[in-house]
Amino acid sequence: MERSILTAVSNARQPRLRGDYSGARTDHTVEQNWSAYTAAEHSLWRKLYDRQMRLVPQYACEEFLHTLDRLDVSGGIPRFEAISRKLRRATGWELVAVPGLIPDLGFFEHLANRRFPVTNWLRRPQEAEYVVEPDVFHDFFGHVPLLFDPVYADYMAAYGAGGLKAARLDSLKHLARLYWYTVEFGLIRTPEGLRGYGAGLLSSSGELLYAVDSAEPRRVKFDLERLLRTEYRIDRFQDTYFVIDGFEQLIADTAPDFTPVYERIRRMPPIAPDEATWDDVVVRR
Repeated sequence: MERSILTAVSNARQPRLRGDYSGARTDHTVEQNWSAYTAAEHSLWRKLYDRQMRLVPQYACEEFLHTLDRLDVSGGIPRFEAISRKLRRATGWELVAVPGLIPDLGFFEHLANRRFPVTNWLRRPQEAEYVVEPDVFHDFFGHVPLLFDPVYADYMAAYGAGGLKAARLDSLKHLARLYWYTVEFGLIRTPEGLRGYGAGLLSSSGELLYAVDSAEPRRVKFDLERLLRTEYRIDRFQDTYFVIDGFEQLIADTAPDFTPVYERIRRMPPIAPDEATWDDVVVRR
């Protein structure tokens, strides 16, 4: 559930998006307008935060937990500018407020220049378990802590540059799958066992446990071409998760030029979300 780079999300959108786009600048950013958040919204943030903090110590990767501990954003919706000051010192990234989903090229441009777009509105109380569009809780809690990790931060910037190139090569649907299965729903192998690092998992009360503990999904060792061919569903928990051994692997395995990869996989059939292939390396819990 991330910006319009995910073609399936774009196609499934409701005609009207949730955010207020009237004040958006040419780069699609807006003011966070932190003072406009209500006491009820800060209270809901605290409830969402407390809910996830009952889960992530056991199910999230150490890099995420290390930063989240230091950020101390348990008391309410954070001010983006205050977090950006810390983030610039750590990895050269900053946060920019957006009204919600933004166009592909604008999103890639921000990432390539180490600016992470964070939605400025919070879900309603009745959406505590699931929200269709990414809100400030998903974007901040799920994504921002890992931007303090230098290796992961470099991967995200490289992804943005790769997105601009994929747009020129008419390969966005393939690159969108990389974002979906790593940045949103990625699993990482650690000495303590499998852990989540994808924001869609880390900000979820249900899928994080399912991805790590359930016997139902298929967990496959990260393989770039297999992943780029694999379709995904946005209306249920994932059928397949891809597992990395570390963020260094993400950098190394996605560093080569994707142009010949796109050319090869265009000649191959897509792989269904629940489909197994003969050469899958299955990762056991």
